[in-house]
Amino acid sequence: MNRLPGKAMTSSLSTLCAALLLCAGAAAAAPTLVRDVRVFDGERVHERRSVLFDGGVIVDADYRGAAPKDARVVDGLGRTLLPGLIDAHTHAYRFHELPVLFGVTTQVDMFSDIPTMTATKAAMRAGGNSARADLFSAGTLVTAPGGVGTQFGLAIPTLARAGDAQAFVDARIAEGSDFIKIVLVGARAHTLDLATAKAVIDAAHRRGKLAVVHVNTEQDARAVLEAGADGLTHLFTGTDIDAAGLARLAASRGAFVIPTFTVLESETGVHTDDLLADPAFAGLLDQDMQGLLKARYGAAPRPQRLAAPKALTAALHRAGVAVLAGTDAGNAGTQHGVSMHRELAALVEAGLSPQQALAAATSAPAKAFRLGLRGRIDKGYKADLLLVQGNPAVDIRATRRIVEVWKDGESATPLRDQQRQLVAQRAAAAANALALPPDGRISQFSGAGLASPFGAGWMPSTDSFTGGKSTVTLAPQAALPDGQVPLAVHATVAPGLPYAWAGIAFMPGAQPMQAANLSAATLLRFRVRGDGKQYQVIAMSQGVQAPRTSRFTAGAEWTEVTVPFSELKGLDPAAVTMLGFNAGPQAGEYRFEIADVRLLAQ
Repeated sequence: MNRLPGKAMTSSLSTLCAALLLCAGAAAAAPTLVRDVRVFDGERVHERRSVLFDGGVIVDADYRGAAPKDARVVDGLGRTLLPGLIDAHTHAYRFHELPVLFGVTTQVDMFSDIPTMTATKAAMRAGGNSARADLFSAGTLVTAPGGVGTQFGLAIPTLARAGDAQAFVDARIAEGSDFIKIVLVGARAHTLDLATAKAVIDAAHRRGKLAVVHVNTEQDARAVLEAGADGLTHLFTGTDIDAAGLARLAASRGAFVIPTFTVLESETGVHTDDLLADPAFAGLLDQDMQGLLKARYGAAPRPQRLAAPKALTAALHRAGVAVLAGTDAGNAGTQHGVSMHRELAALVEAGLSPQQALAAATSAPAKAFRLGLRGRIDKGYKADLLLVQGNPAVDIRATRRIVEVWKDGESATPLRDQQRQLVAQRAAAAANALALPPDGRISQFSGAGLASPFGAGWMPSTDSFTGGKSTVTLAPQAALPDGQVPLAVHATVAPGLPYAWAGIAFMPGAQPMQAANLSAATLLRFRVRGDGKQYQVIAMSQGVQAPRTSRFTAGAEWTEVTVPFSELKGLDPAAVTMLGFNAGPQAGEYRFEIADVRLLAQ
């Protein structure tokens, strides 16, 4: 949930929101005619047409008469009207307000919480979802105990054996899953085996549901396609691949593929297309939202690792395989809505024409996921529409020059204006960096407790909220010669989780995990000694789920450790939520002492 700075601002913004939504509703009452506009209908370009829509539905995709009485007329000269974009791979946990603002009117969700999925579907059925993207979801993914998807702190069901596949699939369908998403990652210790994955695919097909699979190797991609998978939800990074052979296999099986270049670029540390350089985009994203987009999983750029997915995408397209645009939004290096515009450009860089890339984000995912009357501009289709300046069928970056978005026939302009105001107000509230102590010291340990000069302070940190069993005890020690009191950290890291940990955390915000602006500092410095084992400094900033990390060794003698923020790639110093010093993930007993922790300007 996004926080606003103070009750007074919350009240005034609530009043503003209500007024804007009333205006939006009033504007939607009349039909809309977009006149003399270039139309990309989901497959082809028509250079000059007029499109009439009313009541959330396209009435005429090639309207030739006078404007209906009371219709709102929108000038289309020099502009292109597109179907609302469909992001074929997202994780819709947060930022539900964003997709529509950037022209993404439908999300295909690959793993989300059931209450969000249920609530969105209810709003769609009631015709009350015009402010948010429609959602078609896998609900809970199919993964092994301890496998991918279990590390986020959500208690989810897992599948241990092939014999339970049908019951597992039936339970997901009962929850409301539109299709079945399977995780098969052979390089990991905790994953489904191929026999179980095939049993799930067969179980889904018996119920008339698509079965799509997350893979991370060429070998697994071939295996699941041969097992009958309907689609691959990711490609994978690498330098060498039998692109033509894998493309032929996918084509022979009638499968579709979602490359998700946006997240692959994050994995490889690549950041060549700065969406935030566009003020129109940056103005719609607050610090929290921008933090996730700025982050990268890869610490150092490795663009050569994108050679395999680029070659495979080109080969898939040549082989007639449906290539779909999906961002994997919700992960570091992505953000809902805005990342689709990078994904479209990446598809063109991989060999699709701009027009083919537009189809990959409109008609192709609508067909592949059986989404009904959407993804096209034609009579009777949903009036989910995007109007842009220029011609994206020639220059794909023209999708970024958004003039207007309509969701269910209602203009999103009031929502976009509202978001800009909210972002500006939040930026003003967070503009000033937190004043650090003159000596930068944030550890004020003593026999009386774990004091700090600001924030919620120091506290134990373990994997218990993700279901782990690790424990930690903290004990102040005798003062050092300079008067600093070290803190002994005794951690027991329990087995059973791939990301187990135990240690101590500093929360710089007024409440735990609330962001604080630490941009007055450029580095973290502390002293440590211990059992000779390796530990991790972890740092988290608002909007980024995965922590940034730096390793250190706690030797027998006191050692000073310096960690520049610049080494914690993707950390936003202006929105730090936590600094931690952890043992793990290997199970075992750990003991170290830490003292004199400082935040300093270099």
